[in-house]
Amino acid sequence: MANTSEVEKGLNELKRLTGITLAVTTEDSEQEQMALEQIRCLCLAYREKYNKNDFLMGLMTGGIPSYDVQQRAARLHIAPEEERILFLIEMKEPDEIVAEILKNLFPSQTKAYIVPVSKERLAVLYPFHETKDSKDSADEYARHLAHAIVDTLNAEALAHVQVSFSQMIPSLLELSVAFREASLALKVGKLFYPEQTVFPYNKLGIGRLIYQLPASLCESFLQEVFLDEIPDKLDDETLLTINRFLQNNLNIAETSRQLHMHRNTLIYRLEQIEKRTGLDLRQFEDAMTFKIATMVMNYLHAEKGKNCTEM
Repeated sequence: MANTSEVEKGLNELKRLTGITLAVTTEDSEQEQMALEQIRCLCLAYREKYNKNDFLMGLMTGGIPSYDVQQRAARLHIAPEEERILFLIEMKEPDEIVAEILKNLFPSQTKAYIVPVSKERLAVLYPFHETKDSKDSADEYARHLAHAIVDTLNAEALAHVQVSFSQMIPSLLELSVAFREASLALKVGKLFYPEQTVFPYNKLGIGRLIYQLPASLCESFLQEVFLDEIPDKLDDETLLTINRFLQNNLNIAETSRQLHMHRNTLIYRLEQIEKRTGLDLRQFEDAMTFKIATMVMNYLHAEKGKNCTEM
């Protein structure tokens, strides 16, 4: 049964949403209940009509039943059947100016929707229209657009962001799938490829495989590689040397040049790493094994940190 306080709360919520102040007079509890239901309907109708963010966020998180999507999308003038790509943007720190810059980057005529996900994350739902003159596939186009987002926010807001994106979806009914894909791409990308800024869902490489492995299997792999001498986290200087050496396809001359290091000094460092790990990074198979092992170690460190946080 409704009471006067519930009606007042409903009226306050209606005013907050619409700016309209109403006064309701009732003679008994039955009229109060009817008034309360009408106020709630008005609030719901206003949210559906004027708040696209709530609707799209509900779709991303699976909070809206499929049978209701077409009708609600029509009310909000959002085309339910259109090919789109979902971008997920994460900032190191919350920054209100980022949303404003994105609004300029994606004006209303583009029919892109910017949806706040959390204080550090924003989603951009972008339509992809393939034309006869288009030379790029959807994935290539999305990658170019993701880099444009990173470069624009870095230049105009001095914001360090990382961007992931989903595969193309044919309709709003698949938006929850796109959100899961973009979220997974961001998690895997940050964990295994932290030096990168753009993470496509379908280009996660071996990081996707490792992320789905049980921790026990990862630990067994490390014991097999390093026996009982699993190295602790390597220092930054050693990691820089290794990463640059691998990026240069095990080319000693080019790596030493880029690191401004004498060739013999680089060889000495690689020999020290071999003594420490048993792996000669100058050999392709050992280099590949070491790369995978370091990714597995990063994954296990992240899982342990997550478990400690949840305790």
